[in-house]
Amino acid sequence: MTGPETSGNYSDMHLNISQQMKMSQQMKLAPRMIQSMEILQLNMMALNERIEQEMVENVTLEMVDKEREQTPATEADAATAKTDDTPDLKKDVEERELVTESDKSNESDFERLLEISSDWPEDNVSFGGAQPSANQVADSMDRQHDAMANTLARPQSIHEYLLEQFSFNSVEEPQRQFGEYLIQHLDHNGRLQSLLAEVCQQFNRVYDCNVTNEQAEDVLRMIQQLDPPGVGARDHSEMLLLQITDNMPFHEVMRVLVRDHLEDIAFNRLPVIQKATGYSIDMIKVGIEQIQTLNPYPGRGFEQRPVQRITPDLALEKDDKGNYVVRLLDEYVPELRISPRYIRMLQENPTAETREWIKKKVESAKWLIDSIEQRYSTVKKVAQQIIDHQKEFLEKGPEFIAPLKMQQIADRVGVHVTTVSRAVDEKWIQTPRGLFPLKRFFGGGTQTASGEEVAWDTIRIKLQELIDGEDKAKPLSDDALVEALSKQGLKLARRTITKYRKQMNIPSSRQRREY
Repeated sequence: MTGPETSGNYSDMHLNISQQMKMSQQMKLAPRMIQSMEILQLNMMALNERIEQEMVENVTLEMVDKEREQTPATEADAATAKTDDTPDLKKDVEERELVTESDKSNESDFERLLEISSDWPEDNVSFGGAQPSANQVADSMDRQHDAMANTLARPQSIHEYLLEQFSFNSVEEPQRQFGEYLIQHLDHNGRLQSLLAEVCQQFNRVYDCNVTNEQAEDVLRMIQQLDPPGVGARDHSEMLLLQITDNMPFHEVMRVLVRDHLEDIAFNRLPVIQKATGYSIDMIKVGIEQIQTLNPYPGRGFEQRPVQRITPDLALEKDDKGNYVVRLLDEYVPELRISPRYIRMLQENPTAETREWIKKKVESAKWLIDSIEQRYSTVKKVAQQIIDHQKEFLEKGPEFIAPLKMQQIADRVGVHVTTVSRAVDEKWIQTPRGLFPLKRFFGGGTQTASGEEVAWDTIRIKLQELIDGEDKAKPLSDDALVEALSKQGLKLARRTITKYRKQMNIPSSRQRREY
């Protein structure tokens, strides 16, 4: 029986193979443009690290020794010839490169460079596959030693600290092994997020053991006796209860409040607690004050990241007319140039492989130098436009910060908004009012009743002032805050006030009330 699916005429089927030309536009970023964007986004410290990395990978790059550059050079040292293969290096040779006698001290560099083989990797900066000399090995070992010496030791983790203490307990197998397994299941706050029975079941399955739930409870209690107090807790209440000891004042009141009334404390429902416990309001307030001395996150003191030192990229100075002028702080960034030694190597007609390798390295070096100079120019222009816009902030204080968007700065500088974003990313500026990230000066705003633009930062400052000055026995509700701001010319919706209050971690009026 033939169905309709199989009774078709195969002559109607055609296999059409053809070639078509289609025009389309695609944006492809050249490597040089990609490098420029990457360099622009780096802050001062990251730029220094990038330069150090590039100097390791590119032997044609070198730092300018400004003290040595100031010493007079002989006519033979200053003379450099131009070859047809390096027409764009004339400016570097004539204006930036001064060849001194010390540059001639390593005459074997060129000889080793001529030994480059055809299969030498492009990014290999060693010479011709030759074995490193004793001095090169010593220099490499010194650099490794310095890097190790300057590396901060990793702080001890909460798990390592607990395992070290637990090892001193006399525990039989497999409870000892389960205790170590259980410690590894604590989070970075020292809290057990998983159910104890599930951890026990998983341990028995993985290690083919038979630890009972009762034994697991015993092991957990042993862990809960370790330092810091509160580790091994299964919830917030247990973490606080583990820290309350009998020698603490008001320990009974604290236990009752933590065990039965944490939610009432969070919502400041003191009359509810008074009715349930019979304690006076004053006794409840004293108990809450004692609870606030406990540590709800006992494991947070471990694995803290080292404090990052902030190095400003820019500083402000006032000119004779009283205007703020942006100055680049580039003294921490080394000045780079193309090594005259490799320029001379090109002029001495090396082999084709050597010439091609040097030209690629020199081109890469010039790209880097140009990208750094472009970074300086863009960052300075963007920062100057930002400061010109926020002059009132610098003169009068944070309350007078003006609304500002990155697109506004991009239009004034004549660049794309993404360029502005990269230019201000992680860049800091030293001002008369302190050290600020450039992103601090950006922000949206709203219009007052008179049509004046007001930044959100200004609204937050005024909101904080109203709450700081309120009567804590009768704190201002969100509706009252809306009315108070409206009297100052700031007409905002209640939901806007509620949103900003929560962002500022300000409790509700009920929670702010003091009895």
